[in-house]
Amino acid sequence: MSAVIHLQALGLTEYEARAYTALLALGRAVPARVARQAGIPRPKIYETLERLEGRGLAAKVGQSPLEYAPLSAREYLARSRRAFDDRLGALDRDLSRLAPDPAPEAVYHLYGQEAIGSMCEDLTLNARRTLFIAGEAELAQGLERLTPRGVKVLTTPLSGLPPVALEGERPFLLARDGEAAVVAHFVEAGVGREAHGVHTHNPVIVHLIEGYVELAARSAQPAGVQAAEVEAAAVRPARKAQESKVQASKSRP
Repeated sequence: MSAVIHLQALGLTEYEARAYTALLALGRAVPARVARQAGIPRPKIYETLERLEGRGLAAKVGQSPLEYAPLSAREYLARSRRAFDDRLGALDRDLSRLAPDPAPEAVYHLYGQEAIGSMCEDLTLNARRTLFIAGEAELAQGLERLTPRGVKVLTTPLSGLPPVALEGERPFLLARDGEAAVVAHFVEAGVGREAHGVHTHNPVIVHLIEGYVELAARSAQPAGVQAAEVEAAAVRPARKAQESKVQASKSRP
């Protein structure tokens, strides 16, 4: 039963998990009936139920005959969640003292497609403001689905620009919040190399990648759209100047 496995993962013994799920199914019952339902040897059922009582998962509801009833599974899950969050918080504080944040100029090497994908997912899940993603459409789409709500995402293919990878390799770029970036090269089948890349917090490299992704996005647009954007950029200052003149003439006495 999957519930028994999950309860064991939360720290219950197998007998405790089986007895608790049996109590949930029975509602309330004498120990012998719980033992039969859970498949637990009768000599073990009493100590098992007492441990469940100590964990706040069961309670005695009668003495003649002795019966047990399950306590709320929802409350137990809430307690377990709070305890787990507390342990994670303590671990985060301890690890932060042991390993300070990486130096911004550091560059860390990544080897293998799995390592690259895992780092890209971590950066995406921790994004707060912006993500710039270019190349590897399948990976980019998967990262877009992981992007937290409210984060602005720019995704584009890498085409129409000078190549940034060796022959037989496919480049991939990701930058997060102006703070971190990944540059990776995925390898075509049959090439005797594995995927490789780097991860960095160097602000110069991060902003360079953001600018390159923006340039790639403009290059990927149809020529007509690019021309319209250039024309609009040229017209906006002239239009503002004209509006300023009109406003000035209206304000004269």
